[in-house]
Amino acid sequence: MTQIPVYYYSSVSNLTRRFAEHLAARDGRPVRDLADPEVRRSEAPAHWVLLTPSYKAGNADEVTLPAPVRAFLRSAVNRRRLVGIIGSGNRNFGTYYQAAARELAEISGRPILFEFELSGTPEDVARCAEILHQMDEALDSAND
Repeated sequence: MTQIPVYYYSSVSNLTRRFAEHLAARDGRPVRDLADPEVRRSEAPAHWVLLTPSYKAGNADEVTLPAPVRAFLRSAVNRRRLVGIIGSGNRNFGTYYQAAARELAEISGRPILFEFELSGTPEDVARCAEILHQMDEALDSAND
């Protein structure tokens, strides 16, 4: 079965990176780091899922979506192949918790598949991996 790759961006805190690496370690899921300029300038070859943090921390004028994510989404091909969003956030952001994932879901019409706080828990990784596996199966069935 084909596994949908997860493209992610992580700040210097590496919280989102840790979650992505735990997903990859759990079942070999491919993860691609949008901090890598080569990845950021590429086009996803097929369906893909975005894992993004939110940076809005209480200032309504702050940009929510990280610049590398915005750069990757400039490609019409990447926007079309996006099938879902995983959000990472910090509950200390209050009403802006998960703002990037929620705003992008609204704009793109793609679902939020999973949300977690900071680097997530082992249970978060397991639940997210299960959701992604179900999506893998659904897309494989649709392509048969």
